[in-house]
Amino acid sequence: MPQIFRIYNTMTHRLEELRPLVPGQVGLYVCGPTVYDHAHIGHARAVLAFDVLVRHLAALGLEVRYVRNYTDVDDKIIARAREQGRDWKELAEGYIGSFEEDMETLGCLAPTFRPRATEYIAQMIEDVKAIVDKGLAYAVGGDVFFDVKASPGYGRLSGRQSDDQEAGARVAVDDRKRNPADFALWKAAKPGEPSWDSPWGQGRPGWHIECSAMSARLLGPGFDIHGGGQDLIFPHHENELAQSSALSRPMASIWAHNGFVNVNNEKMSKSLGNFFTVKDILGNCPGEVLRYFLVSRHYRSPLEFSDEGLWESGRALERVYRALDAAEGLLEGSGDILPLDRPEPGRFKERFDEAMNEDLNTAQALGHTFELVRLLNRQVDSGDKPAAAGALGVLRAMGRELGLWQGRPSRFFESLRPANPGSLAREEIEKLVAARDRARSGKDWAEADRLRKELSDLGVLLEDKAGQTVWRYA
Repeated sequence: MPQIFRIYNTMTHRLEELRPLVPGQVGLYVCGPTVYDHAHIGHARAVLAFDVLVRHLAALGLEVRYVRNYTDVDDKIIARAREQGRDWKELAEGYIGSFEEDMETLGCLAPTFRPRATEYIAQMIEDVKAIVDKGLAYAVGGDVFFDVKASPGYGRLSGRQSDDQEAGARVAVDDRKRNPADFALWKAAKPGEPSWDSPWGQGRPGWHIECSAMSARLLGPGFDIHGGGQDLIFPHHENELAQSSALSRPMASIWAHNGFVNVNNEKMSKSLGNFFTVKDILGNCPGEVLRYFLVSRHYRSPLEFSDEGLWESGRALERVYRALDAAEGLLEGSGDILPLDRPEPGRFKERFDEAMNEDLNTAQALGHTFELVRLLNRQVDSGDKPAAAGALGVLRAMGRELGLWQGRPSRFFESLRPANPGSLAREEIEKLVAARDRARSGKDWAEADRLRKELSDLGVLLEDKAGQTVWRYA
């Protein structure tokens, strides 16, 4: 029986079953970054939320056409390039490369399409002209503004009226506007800024028209899911919807948005000084640990960022990898062992699927993976190879949907190694642990204690349980 996947639709404020417009295929458009700086943790959370969505839809047997764009020309890019005395194209290109590097380190799948705004200028001009020709936008001195008062239903996505719009980032205060909430479809060129020819003179597109133009060309005039961060609901997505409606072009059936990242119960922002780039964090934390932290909460919930949360995520991942390592050790050289089809692993997978099918409840899904980890540990302890092989396969499959624990355990353990010259490699640690085990077996408690202290001084903690010693970096 086909599984039913439900996701929260911001437009309707309820969970809705995903019914692809094209059977077997899902069109997904996610707003990407404006590339004037390195990616921050808010960018990472948005990308990971929809990366997990793509993985889960693929696990359901659906083909996903996934678009994530780059805004590579914008006021912020131009201003940053001017500050640094750099060419704006060169600056944008560099930060695109930085973003791609960070997302790869976090284990994100590459989208089907990664369009850049500057690649679609002609299509944006075509759309702006069509909106002007319909009398829904007006030109003033080389600028073109969308007339929100002429747009029936404006505000239906965000639940806000045009009069509620605040002047702020990308919402220019301009006395030439008919209404303060009217927004730019086209901006007249200023001296020294990049520009393109248009019916209104030299200029460049406004921010909002980019996504309307690119989504229509890459996914068609109607597609299944439009995603992005919660901060994009208004004005960006509201304005996208207004533009596309003006063109008699349907947009997404479902609008999905991930929650904010908070630091000390406040939304992360540069102005508050609580701003972290992905590179800041990856300097002291493996990419998979940061990924676990970001997907361990429900994607729509606020996420409180903390060093303690990262530490807990590392320990949780370590538990999984310890189980994988023990199971693979048990099964090593047992290529003829067939996985035993028992109901326990399948039951945990069913619960995992139920959680993921109900609005990507990754927090609940992870709970079921740890139930399976406990089962796998019991099977390893009992030496039940066929049962362990079956549970191991299910645990790996769960991880694929989350983008977690797909590598070799030894590589993960090595990634936790402290970044200092005096730290021990895994092989050296194992030798010392084995020596301590021999001392304990010979009841040489003084030597066993000495080796424990030596390891502790080098940043390695030991735990004796179930007749064996397990270790981790402090």
